[in-house]
Amino acid sequence: MRRMGRILLIAVLLAMALPHRTGIAAQRPDFAAWQQQLWPDAQRFGIGKATFDQAFKGLTPDDTLPDLIKPSDAKTKAPGQAEFTRPPQDYVKEKWIGRLVTTGRQLAVKHKATLAAIEQKFGVPAHVVLAIWGRETAFGGYRLSHDAIRALATQAYMGRRPDMFRQELLYALKMLEDGVVTREKFRASWAGAFGLTQFMPSEYEALAVDLDGDGRKDVWSVPDALASAANQLRQKGWQSGMSWGYEVKLPASVTCAEDGPKHTQPMAAWHKRGVRRVAQRKFSQELLSQDAFLFAPGGGMGPAFLATENFLVFKRYNTSDLYALFVGHLADRIAGGGGFVRGWDGIKQLPNKQIAEIQSVLKQEGFAISIVDGFIGPNTRSQIGLFQLREKLTVDCWPSAALLALMRPKSTVTKQSEPAQ
Repeated sequence: MRRMGRILLIAVLLAMALPHRTGIAAQRPDFAAWQQQLWPDAQRFGIGKATFDQAFKGLTPDDTLPDLIKPSDAKTKAPGQAEFTRPPQDYVKEKWIGRLVTTGRQLAVKHKATLAAIEQKFGVPAHVVLAIWGRETAFGGYRLSHDAIRALATQAYMGRRPDMFRQELLYALKMLEDGVVTREKFRASWAGAFGLTQFMPSEYEALAVDLDGDGRKDVWSVPDALASAANQLRQKGWQSGMSWGYEVKLPASVTCAEDGPKHTQPMAAWHKRGVRRVAQRKFSQELLSQDAFLFAPGGGMGPAFLATENFLVFKRYNTSDLYALFVGHLADRIAGGGGFVRGWDGIKQLPNKQIAEIQSVLKQEGFAISIVDGFIGPNTRSQIGLFQLREKLTVDCWPSAALLALMRPKSTVTKQSEPAQ
């Protein structure tokens, strides 16, 4: 999936939770009955019966979509989006970045006037909105493959977040009612995001912009789509004149165990501890006064960054560290910057179930793991680093097969379920 910016992914559940999910699927009404239950809400939303009936005419759920609750879940691996299932070097791939940089720089020239107007109005630089467009739909080259109504109805009917998607479906039906888009043009990601910069229906209602003044908020057109993305970033807290982050080199006394926003402090404090920008670049006095936190997406096996509030704004656009890194790095490159100085050490990513097992051990050992979800975030990396420090291991902050093997004797998950493959 290309876009899930505003949506929190529900974690991969442990084996002990699977029977409950299967029970939910068994108790679900059939799709026709579910549609009848939806109609009163749609009517209150201002959707006419003709629009409602036409939208659902001949519609069936698409059970091939990710993130669904099905009776067969106990026997199948829950799918996930690339931001949460690939190691960082496979997600932020130089070959892909390079192609987008070339196109992005060409588009910066082509749409110079539009981008200047957007920056003046919203305070978001041209290279940033271009990076959002590039990541979301490859500058319009990626063709969204799903019928928006069918995708949203499926997620509302049998997805893991039915209430949220039910609301998004109502907003999408209202768009049809209001003539914003035709059904034929209403193509989306598997989660129902649409347009050049991937809006969810509720976001379109609140944040889309008519930049070109034609009376339509057309997120399928370049001016309106880029302005709408900039407006969304601004509403989510974008700080004008501030970068998303800076690649740094860490001294031995600062490790990836300090990863994450909870360790935020002024850059001057990081600098005092020996953290330096790479390639002999310097922190200006203005930068030293800004708050930042350590972000090490590959733990100790890849580049490290001091990330600012604008990195978190990217995450509010799409809830993923790697998404934020990709967009920030692509923006820097479009603006003329170079690649990462520190390379990646061939990092391998475990299946979600095994990552969850590591998290479970950390939690039972008293480390600050509140949710066992099978996803690698800054807190998981940090807590692994603290565990490694306690055990006098090499601190790489990564949930690896070697770490899992060392933890297995402590694992109650392994004792309660079949051994992971």
